[in-house]
Amino acid sequence: MIGKDEELQRLRESVNCAALLERMPPPWRLDKAESTRDCLKYRRGQGEIIIVNHGGHGWWDASSTAKGDVFGLVQHLRPDLNFGHARKLLREMVGLQPSFPEYERVRSRGEGVTPAAERWSAAKPLRPGSRAWRYLAEVRRLPSPVLRAAVAVDAIREGAYGTAWFAHRDETDALTGFDMRGPEFRGFAKGGDKTLFRLPGWITSREVRPRRMAVTEAPIDALSLAAVGRLQGDTLYVATSGGMGPGSVQALDLLLAGMAALPDALLATATDNDPPGERYAAFLAERAAAAGVRCERLLPPRGLNDWNDVLTRGRGA
Repeated sequence: MIGKDEELQRLRESVNCAALLERMPPPWRLDKAESTRDCLKYRRGQGEIIIVNHGGHGWWDASSTAKGDVFGLVQHLRPDLNFGHARKLLREMVGLQPSFPEYERVRSRGEGVTPAAERWSAAKPLRPGSRAWRYLAEVRRLPSPVLRAAVAVDAIREGAYGTAWFAHRDETDALTGFDMRGPEFRGFAKGGDKTLFRLPGWITSREVRPRRMAVTEAPIDALSLAAVGRLQGDTLYVATSGGMGPGSVQALDLLLAGMAALPDALLATATDNDPPGERYAAFLAERAAAAGVRCERLLPPRGLNDWNDVLTRGRGA
């Protein structure tokens, strides 16, 4: 037994989770733009994201509550394998390194790119009649009061070709990056970091601590939910802009910690009404439970996928 314990520890130390992902069929691909030196984001298929951390010795699934060491990763990817089979597979992986070059792992993100905060400062605020305003108001059916509320807290600005930019900010209110959406384009600011898009339901100081936080996937869904709920004054509407990366998780945990001391604090998981959305909701519920905050699932009416569908397809919640 002592020998086996030693081998298990050796495998945990010698097998890189990233190298394992690249070699498990079908292979996972590194998302270089969304990765940092300490957190490597791997994708496979629609909505499948695994973050490798702790120098390749740890991982977590961005769309579920799964996480662990390299043994847990094998059984997460191949639940048909027992522990003995997993150990046999890992023996073949000892010493293998991820295939991407070393310089790509350690280079600074956004090298040679104008910082996101500078690009944001140079952009125009969203204004009525502009191409971005028309896209949000006419195509996405977002009402003017909600758009004006977003402008008031500098949550939306205008980009090129009729795109709208949605700010991601950290706990100090500093801009870390921005989501970009338009009639023919979607993306995230190169060199920026995802935290959370935030729209307070109150038109007062940002120092207010929300009793309720509603989490959606896309900023347009957060705005849509705010429109459906008529900007509830006790609610902070937030969006993760897709998969929950380390910056988004940290921002979420800080908000939950601040809410925990408030009476009747509530996290409303308003993610999409589909399997990936349900996985996101389960992950969010786990974070709320860890913070001691009550959680509820918030779904659009039957037959609709997300909260913008409520506006564009003309149905109320």
